[in-house]
Amino acid sequence: MKLHSQILVSNDIEGTIARIESSLHQERLVKIYEPDKTFSIEDATQAIEKAYMASEETTIIVLASPLFTPLVQNKLLKVIEEPPPKKEFILITSNKATILPTIRSRLPIKILSETSTQEALGLDMAQLTLESVYALIQTHKRTDATQMKVMIENIAKEAIKSRKYTLDEKTLTLFSNAFLALDLGSPPSFVLTTLLVKLLASKKRD
Repeated sequence: MKLHSQILVSNDIEGTIARIESSLHQERLVKIYEPDKTFSIEDATQAIEKAYMASEETTIIVLASPLFTPLVQNKLLKVIEEPPPKKEFILITSNKATILPTIRSRLPIKILSETSTQEALGLDMAQLTLESVYALIQTHKRTDATQMKVMIENIAKEAIKSRKYTLDEKTLTLFSNAFLALDLGSPPSFVLTTLLVKLLASKKRD
């Protein structure tokens, strides 16, 4: 694997980190990994601090999480846009749909594997209605937080791919807030209901 600044989209985040580690030669590795929650502002601050630490060898800074919120991405933008000497940033996430255009324009994206799509979701986001929202909520009354995160990733991906929703920071924040609510212990069914109702309200009118 080539160790240069990039975004890697992968279902197997830990496996992807292992591939990076096995590809190291003379480079130094800095890893900030959040396996079960969103990448926090504190994590971003730590990454920036690590980036400005002087080193003679090239430093590969790996930032990995299922979700990077718009706030976190905006905080990282400057150091990614103008990295200090001998610093390479590799972002690893499981859903490229939630990466802001400003970050995408600065880092190439390589898809190793993506989350399952509409078939696994069981919902056509292009045709989202109150009836389909209600049916999905009933189906997932007992879905746990871990499974709900996967579902929310799929909803984000399908909503953006459908082009039926406004692709702005407000829309992306709906998904990051859902992940945050799950991390804070909110009932998964409540989080799903809130997300889908708000998303339905933001749907473009034909």
